[in-house]
Amino acid sequence: MDSIALLWWRKPDLAITIDYGQRPAAAEIAASAAACGALGIAHHVLRVDASALGSGDLAGSTALPEAPASDWWPFRNQLLITLAGACALKHSCNRLLIGTVASDATHLDGTPEFLQLISSLMEHQEGRLTVDAPAIHLSTEQLIRQSKVPAGLMAWAHSCHKANYPCCACRGCYKHHEVLEQLGGGFYGLP
Repeated sequence: MDSIALLWWRKPDLAITIDYGQRPAAAEIAASAAACGALGIAHHVLRVDASALGSGDLAGSTALPEAPASDWWPFRNQLLITLAGACALKHSCNRLLIGTVASDATHLDGTPEFLQLISSLMEHQEGRLTVDAPAIHLSTEQLIRQSKVPAGLMAWAHSCHKANYPCCACRGCYKHHEVLEQLGGGFYGLP
């Protein structure tokens, strides 16, 4: 939901989807491809199997003792930002947008402090890439409303952390349902 709304709102020159070994990778790639296709945005899929490093729901395993939540994957945002940054530089991009929203602060790598640190690190290195999370202070509902993304495009969003089809029993599915309730039935043209 967050990435599709950000894509519609900011309309970047290209989008990068990373299959890092997460269980719902195929559904995430399909959702990204549909959203990029609707907007005419170049879409690149990067495949790097880091499944051996995973933990919790996204990896289909028991979460590590350090996990603040069942969907925690150690250093996931750091890994994904690094991989996306390398791909972005190959395409002559100097700014990387990520779909982090306020609720992502349940993990330290979803906080404004982390974003500032990772952006400083990427700016310090060759390539001088800036990392920005334009919606970091917004809820997902606020981001969707701010972006004015059409309901038909948002319908492609895949939020499940456990599978390519919604399990309806993970934090991602719960968030998806909660946001749809906040938006109200009228968002999808329902009474």
